[in-house]
Amino acid sequence: MGIYGILSSFLGTGVEFVEALTIIMAVGAIRGWKSALAGGLSAVVVLGVLVTIIGTPLVHIMQVGWVQLIIGLFMLLFGIRWLRKAILRYSGLKALHNEAESYEEELERQRKAGQVARGIDRFAFATTFSGTFLEGLEAIFIVITFGLSTKSMTSAIVGAAGAIVVVALLGVVLRKPLSLVPENTMKFIVGIMLTSFGAFWVGESMNVAWPNKDLSILYIAVTLLLLSSIIVQRVKSALGRTSTSSAQKVGL
Repeated sequence: MGIYGILSSFLGTGVEFVEALTIIMAVGAIRGWKSALAGGLSAVVVLGVLVTIIGTPLVHIMQVGWVQLIIGLFMLLFGIRWLRKAILRYSGLKALHNEAESYEEELERQRKAGQVARGIDRFAFATTFSGTFLEGLEAIFIVITFGLSTKSMTSAIVGAAGAIVVVALLGVVLRKPLSLVPENTMKFIVGIMLTSFGAFWVGESMNVAWPNKDLSILYIAVTLLLLSSIIVQRVKSALGRTSTSSAQKVGL
């Protein structure tokens, strides 16, 4: 097993599991923990089966050019989406994601859903199952991506399993949304990693002669980090100038 695959999968899936935990805790607090946990655990089981069925066969055919191209494109598009959101948030064009706010919103939605049913509450079960499943689908993509990239699906699965355990334990111990987890930073890091791997794999499928082979991934990641930082600073400066100009006009 490779430490890089474990760490990458841990960080990437950890973000998704934190969001799923927020939903489960909000539903459990209002409509009962039995139904909330039943829905979440059911989704985890289904997702685990999907990883086993889909991920393992892909490892054996990853050398095929068209597979590299398809997976590379998905990695590239998925990574760019996360990276774009991170840049918008850190530059001030979009509000930072706040799990505490998401928790309060979900609490209000659960309160408005009506009376809690006896036994397994269907609304609660459906909410946690769908929320966990949707977040888990992104987690599956991350597991498969890093499993293929590091040529060790076992490492990626171990990383994801570790993220599940850590997030679940923190939820049990703290009993509140993990608002202190640097989720936006984690998304920024994983976005750079996915984009770097995606660009490398797309190039590989097109027979691009990358300098220093796999080390090119590191060069791409560093370049993306520098460019993203520059964009964030330039946007912040532009927004600062706009705010100053507006304040001066109001003063006049």
